[in-house]
Amino acid sequence: MKLICIVGPTGSGKNRVALYLANKFKGEIINFDSRQLYKGCYIVTAQPSEEEKKICAHHLYGFLDLDKNLSAGKFAEIAEGKIQEVFNRGHVPILVGGTGLYLKAILYGLAPIPTVPDKIRMQVIKQYQELGPDKMYSLLKDVDPDYANKIHPRDKQRITRSLEVYYHTGKNITWFHKNFPTKESKYNYIKIGIWLDRQELEKRLKQRIHEMIGAGGIDEVKTAWEQYPDRKLPVWTSIGCGELLDFLHGKYSFDQAINIWIKNTRQYAKRQLTWFKREKDIIWLKGDILNGAKKNVERFLNED
Repeated sequence: MKLICIVGPTGSGKNRVALYLANKFKGEIINFDSRQLYKGCYIVTAQPSEEEKKICAHHLYGFLDLDKNLSAGKFAEIAEGKIQEVFNRGHVPILVGGTGLYLKAILYGLAPIPTVPDKIRMQVIKQYQELGPDKMYSLLKDVDPDYANKIHPRDKQRITRSLEVYYHTGKNITWFHKNFPTKESKYNYIKIGIWLDRQELEKRLKQRIHEMIGAGGIDEVKTAWEQYPDRKLPVWTSIGCGELLDFLHGKYSFDQAINIWIKNTRQYAKRQLTWFKREKDIIWLKGDILNGAKKNVERFLNED
């Protein structure tokens, strides 16, 4: 079974490339971005528009309630079912997103990390409540700086999970990833990476944020908060959602919130690139990206 994977930092134009390839090669798009799973915050998490969805089938966007979590392992199970459905229709699955761990879970599975006892899990939750996100993220950086650099500083789920594993085993998440070799993928895949220089990417990120505001992003976040007024939910660690919520609550002025949003988005894009640059099987494209993607995918699909 052949898969096309489109990777790259937020705002790089991955979905544009995926739509182009879907049109050329009879494809269907499957999301692997952890924040684009959520219902309600469609604009601020940059989910495909209704017009884009008419071009080809899109899967695993906007299906998860805002008060739910979805582990990488569970997501991979769901995604594998969608991949099989697309393949059974005689179409090409095109995986698109920026959450490297989710893609890794689909292609290779995850390291067998031991189950953490409930007692330790509850201790870490209590610790998080007492110390707060900044201090807990600092603790994670002390015991697992590599993993800390890959996640958002307020990603409660991943911060607590990582510390639970460390407290229980004495080894960090990075140790498990390094000491359990990646299995051979059950899929035959090609990874296309979208590369933009820093100035061009930052320009696009700023433009996209202002477009989100113009499209109704503030009202979207306001409505979502009215339905799910719990700052501990993972959706409120999503870049854009958190900053706009702080604006609505009077913590920041509008301009301050936008500037922080831009800064956090830029830092997130940097973390994504750090993750993907470690992968040696990505074909990075710059310049005439659409034509380069077409040529590489055409060659891949025609291989025996």
